[in-house]
Amino acid sequence: MHNNIDDSIFECCINRRKTDSVKWDLHPETTPAWIADMDFQSPACVIDALKDRVEHGVFGYTLPPDDMADVLVSYMKRNHSADIDPSWILHMGGCVPALSTSVMAVCDPGDSVMCCTPVYPPIRHAHAHGKCESIEVPHIFRAGEWLFDWDAMEEAVRPDTKMFILCNPQNPLGKVLSREEVLRVADFCERHDLILCSDEIHCDLMMDTSVTHETAVSLPERYLKRTIMMTAPSKTYNIAGIGYTMVVIPSPELRKKFDRTRDHLQPSIHCFAYLSARAAYSQGEPWRNALLAYLRKNCETLYAFVSDRMPDIRMVPMQATYLAWLDCSALGLSNPQEFFIEKAGVFLNDGADFGSPQCVRFNFGTQRSSMLDALERMATAVETLRV
Repeated sequence: MHNNIDDSIFECCINRRKTDSVKWDLHPETTPAWIADMDFQSPACVIDALKDRVEHGVFGYTLPPDDMADVLVSYMKRNHSADIDPSWILHMGGCVPALSTSVMAVCDPGDSVMCCTPVYPPIRHAHAHGKCESIEVPHIFRAGEWLFDWDAMEEAVRPDTKMFILCNPQNPLGKVLSREEVLRVADFCERHDLILCSDEIHCDLMMDTSVTHETAVSLPERYLKRTIMMTAPSKTYNIAGIGYTMVVIPSPELRKKFDRTRDHLQPSIHCFAYLSARAAYSQGEPWRNALLAYLRKNCETLYAFVSDRMPDIRMVPMQATYLAWLDCSALGLSNPQEFFIEKAGVFLNDGADFGSPQCVRFNFGTQRSSMLDALERMATAVETLRV
């Protein structure tokens, strides 16, 4: 195990141009601050595990490692105080296909699926794979924080609504739900006979040390029979694209439906996915702790910069993720993403994809100097609007 890791390792700039990186090579004329992968080298334990497997030289179709379930159970207990049974765990090649599989396993064509916006685009579109309808209820901003609009949710839910998709920690808002909020969502689902599908992929990326992530599989037993939870090491350990997701389904009946649907959709999970996930969850904690120290400083620096240099852009203090939500409504722009591409040469995620066209999402999972360079150019561009 690689212990005593200093967060200064994240200052090392690695050239990602011409590596077929979506983040860096899709729009090479810009500085990328968009798609959710970081510019840091992955943990040494993950790299070592992959090197060992490559040196074997033969790959082929792969079973989960014998100790995979034990590693995942230990991780959930250690990091999230959740007691899960190994039989609850199913393996998928990513959270996006897991979302689609969940919808197809639970819903019939013509049913509806609910989520609250702004939210990760694949959550907004998961309904389509089951030929379902989407119900989107906007979050409300009140007293300095993002909240569910419970009254609007009660009005929007329908008899044909079969699933509520939750994103916790919330991407792109950076909010972590309190236990009371998670319980209220679970109660909402119980009263309306909905399956709660909880995407928790950012659960190990707390920026605010005063908050704790409450996983849906730590809910009281009465709610577990209608719960699907999914998470992955990809965002936390910077192994996005390798393709491993843990899906936890306590209900045997619901798990059987998911498994039967999965068998028709999912190709074999590659050995690299299993091995990288196992290494990350069993040996990557020192690296994660160092990463969090670095990201928290980036987050503080970003918030201070936006507040001081771009005060017309609203950034709510973040509780989790390395993806900041910047509300540009006060700038009076028709398309904030296009403005920052054209005037600053910085590529950000378009808020319209999440359901909020006046916003952009800024990825600060990069070297601090690179982040500040992008922010300086953005601030200069905003200054031109005041002339």
